[in-house]
Amino acid sequence: MTPEETKVAAWLGERKQAMIDLLREMVDTDSGSYDKAGVDRAGQVLARFHEKNGLAVELLPDARYGDAVKARLANPGANDQRPVLLLGHRDTVFPEGEPTRRPFTIRDGRAYGPGVADMKAGLVIEAFVAAAFSACGGLKAPLMMLTTSDEEIASPSSRPVIEAAARESRCVFNAEPSRLPAGTEFVRDRRQSVTSGRKGGVFMRADFQGRAAHSGANYEKGVSAIVDLGHKIPKIQGLTDLEAGVTVNVGLIGGGQTVNTVAPHAWCEIDLRYRTKAQRDALVDAIRAIVETPVVEGSSAQLIIKGEFLPLETTAESAGLYEAYRDAAAGFGIAVTAEYTGGCADSGFTAAQGCPTLCSVGPVGGMAHTPDEFLEVESIVPAAQTLALAVMRTAARME
Repeated sequence: MTPEETKVAAWLGERKQAMIDLLREMVDTDSGSYDKAGVDRAGQVLARFHEKNGLAVELLPDARYGDAVKARLANPGANDQRPVLLLGHRDTVFPEGEPTRRPFTIRDGRAYGPGVADMKAGLVIEAFVAAAFSACGGLKAPLMMLTTSDEEIASPSSRPVIEAAARESRCVFNAEPSRLPAGTEFVRDRRQSVTSGRKGGVFMRADFQGRAAHSGANYEKGVSAIVDLGHKIPKIQGLTDLEAGVTVNVGLIGGGQTVNTVAPHAWCEIDLRYRTKAQRDALVDAIRAIVETPVVEGSSAQLIIKGEFLPLETTAESAGLYEAYRDAAAGFGIAVTAEYTGGCADSGFTAAQGCPTLCSVGPVGGMAHTPDEFLEVESIVPAAQTLALAVMRTAARME
């Protein structure tokens, strides 16, 4: 390591307890995606930390969802004024009151609590990396940290903010949790896995209309929306092509009025996952054609897109970020590999803007979106140190 890298790594190495304390405060701050007040409180926790550590903070307000928090560390002497972007979200999938029921705890080397890995620990290390550069210098670029509020529901308000930030940045590190390779333990094996690529996802709702009729006295006058939906489910699911990386899942259904009424309405929600941007439009068109072509005479249906993520596709530039991260981790005795995942994230939005992006550089965790979600406590400091060195080396290479 260079003297500058050694100084930053040492600064971070002395702050394990401070990282845990900030993580506890973040996890115990309720921030479900639809809880604007809670998500904003979590944002204020980070904003106070940034301001205390010398970053300039800007809140980007949103009337419905949480405000985005943007923090900047200027570098007037950098030849390239495009910042390195540290990206993350602070919303969780859990219902209101979950931190009261399951507050932050540490047991047997693992931390537990709502959002502890996905992705409040990632936000903590990003915040400390920014603070380390503020305190120690050594970064040959401006730095921006963007913390959003609604990733778990496909970023309806944050997507344009993320895309705008990506367009002004030189590269992006997204601190979604890294993972344990199968059969390994972090403390014993010192291994972790980041993300080489992600699928895109489109989340749709189909509404079906029929005509009500008494199911005994006037059955023949009815048009069943449920029957129309039922015929279409196998066709929709039949678009799945595992070899091509395409899955289509009808995950929710509902409808009808009463058991003795021919169903005048029905609905379903559909999850589409795909590998490349080139697949997306043809698949959506195929689903729409199935949904909106009547099977039951007299019925009708409409498909709407509720939200979507773009795929994270590997490029030569993003591969360079991975190499910098892998090499930095090796200096701390950690072996890093990369794997493809069907899960979606905001990193797809930044990559689609042509900004080199590496995802899942947060501390090691697992079981996200469940009561068993955990974080490997011993991975916090090396994750912060690795990210800091990867950012420094990438910025120097791109200067």
